[in-house]
Amino acid sequence: MLSDSDRVRVLSEALPYLQAFAGRTFVVKYGGAAMKEEQLKDSVIRDIVFLSYVGIRPVVVHGGGPEINTWLGKLNIEPQFKNGLRVTDAATMDVVEMVLVGRVNKEIVTLINQAGGKAVGLCGKDGNLIRARAQGEESIGFVGEVQGVDTRVITALVEKGYIPVISSVAADDTGQAYNINADTVAGEIAAALGAEKLILLTDTAGILRDYRDPSTLIYRLDIAEARQLIKEGVVSGGMIPKVTCCVRSLAQGVKAAHIIDGRVPHALLLEIFTDSGIGSMLVGSNAAYDRAFTD
Repeated sequence: MLSDSDRVRVLSEALPYLQAFAGRTFVVKYGGAAMKEEQLKDSVIRDIVFLSYVGIRPVVVHGGGPEINTWLGKLNIEPQFKNGLRVTDAATMDVVEMVLVGRVNKEIVTLINQAGGKAVGLCGKDGNLIRARAQGEESIGFVGEVQGVDTRVITALVEKGYIPVISSVAADDTGQAYNINADTVAGEIAAALGAEKLILLTDTAGILRDYRDPSTLIYRLDIAEARQLIKEGVVSGGMIPKVTCCVRSLAQGVKAAHIIDGRVPHALLLEIFTDSGIGSMLVGSNAAYDRAFTD
């Protein structure tokens, strides 16, 4: 339990960060254990509302894989995956859209509103926010990629003090719905908004030199170093698309991307408002960005 003096010290140390980031846009991809465990869920929601109250503009993007699997089971539809992607036939796409847009999205919106924020739920179809296209492999069905982003609906909401909560379902030019990886959606939205930060909540400590040893966490790296780690196989498996998403967003103008452990209570605040942070921060170049203070 923190003493009153400790609380005052923590608030005082956070002041430079609060000053540096006021009015900036942070895109947070919410998923993993932090979406399933009630205590962690409460922690993340409170962090998002806190960011809004101190003048930061949070935009939340979410997936919902476990919830989708639960409902597929209830409907006797067997979940299938190929190369890490959910095989999404027409029946599965209906369930994905129902769960992500109609259930998970509205739960997050409700929790943010109950915590004192002002959230509005969206999916990629709303206001033509995301234009989708087929990922390319016919065998995986309606799995999509982001063809383009129109940020006008997001901008209109954040300028009025609302927190957009976006599910990763979008449609192509014919109206066909697609399931898109939520990390990818978050990265493309962050790039289109010119966001200060893209933050991915995951179930790992961040980027590890040895995936079996949390003490090998890499706290800071640039685009060139990230690409080299992929080439060397240090970044592998499910971490490859996350790091690739971060690199792509940085190349398009996002100032910093963070991969952090959503299983740690108040991970967002620890990463944003402390000097060392708790996860991995990726930047365009190591000489160009300080964790707190930017040009």
